[in-house]
Amino acid sequence: MRRTRRSGTRPELALRSALHRRGLRFVVDRPVPGCSGRRRADILLRGARIAVFVDGCFWHSCPEHSHLPKTNTNWWRLKFRGIVLRDRDTNEQVAAVGWLVVRVWEHEDAIGAARTIEVLVRHRAAGLARRASKQVGGGHEPPRR
Repeated sequence: MRRTRRSGTRPELALRSALHRRGLRFVVDRPVPGCSGRRRADILLRGARIAVFVDGCFWHSCPEHSHLPKTNTNWWRLKFRGIVLRDRDTNEQVAAVGWLVVRVWEHEDAIGAARTIEVLVRHRAAGLARRASKQVGGGHEPPRR
């Protein structure tokens, strides 16, 4: 377990590269602002308030690829259950402070995931801009003469 990297895994690097090619800028391996605990997002798109987590199939119990090791299965079962519960709690905490959570499995196509994230960024940016204009202008049209 000591050899398992926390950041900079191949799937994460592929996704970051694909996002960067699409012109998206982000920060890496940071805590979500306003979120309690030591939980860190793999990628934060601050302007759109999107937290991206790249989950490994083995550690995060992928429905397609998860498997229990043959030795010490009870310990591993509890370990994986704890990770899944922690992921759910992280999702709730991040959403509670107004951020959108995006989880990408390591086996997913990085280009497809980047395309989806780009669409989410554009939609969130448009929504945030609309809300800001309503707050600044008060939402009223000028009187007609």
